Amino acid sequence: MRQIVLDTETTGLEVELHHRVIEIGCVELFNRRLTGRSFHRYLNPERDIDEGAQQVHGLSREQLSKEPRFAQIHSEFLEFVRDAELIIHNAPFDIAFLNAEFGRIEATGGAVAAAGADPAAGADPVAAGADPVAASAEPAAARAKITDFCKVLDTLALARQMHPGQRNSLDALCKRYSVDNSHREYHGALLDARILAEVYLAMTGGQATFTLSAESDTARSRARHAAPLRFAAGMRIVVVKATEEEMAAHEHVLALLDKASHGSTVWRRL
Repeated sequence: MRQIVLDTETTGLEVELHHRVIEIGCVELFNRRLTGRSFHRYLNPERDIDEGAQQVHGLSREQLSKEPRFAQIHSEFLEFVRDAELIIHNAPFDIAFLNAEFGRIEATGGAVAAAGADPAAGADPVAAGADPVAASAEPAAARAKITDFCKVLDTLALARQMHPGQRNSLDALCKRYSVDNSHREYHGALLDARILAEVYLAMTGGQATFTLSAESDTARSRARHAAPLRFAAGMRIVVVKATEEEMAAHEHVLALLDKASHGSTVWRRL
């Protein structure tokens, strides 16, 4: 199964106030293993960046002034993510911004690149002579949506189900699952996507590194027979059984892992 862990950075928090995407970062997972493939672009937002947002990601309008516009890279982006499952932390935020960018392309007479389409169909309408003011306006409704090309899994929603009542920010999850984020001075889309990939794999069972084989089972069996257990005289083995409430909670977490890993969690096979 192909999955793309995605993060964006933006000029501000409110898509309704015409804020724009300024960075996209993606890393690829295949069968729950990092492939080494990634997609990363900085983008010219053609507008000012809120001071609060700049303090988070450290990107200024001046730094981004020579970067491409979203319309110029959107077909390349879609080609990378097409038909994969997107894994996003707080997915509604990123999805709303991506859909708004698609809407701007269509609002100025451009076309969001479809599968097998001529690359010219997704050309930047501003570069083609469209009014740049109209191109930066928020469309009333975006016809094309990222969910037309990909499925989406929200890790924030998953974390809230698995850890109700607890903090479930990416930093909090890193601490909970022992994922190193000490090098994260600023929020960056590609860095955060890589960190989220590690968190997602840990949250859903860590099957990327945990494997069982007949060979390893046989080796363990031989070791047990070679070194039989010894008990001290009068020693009593106490077996503590889980309560019904604990079993129900355990079953709930297994169900969440099954859902997130599409039935590939190993725990039900042990």
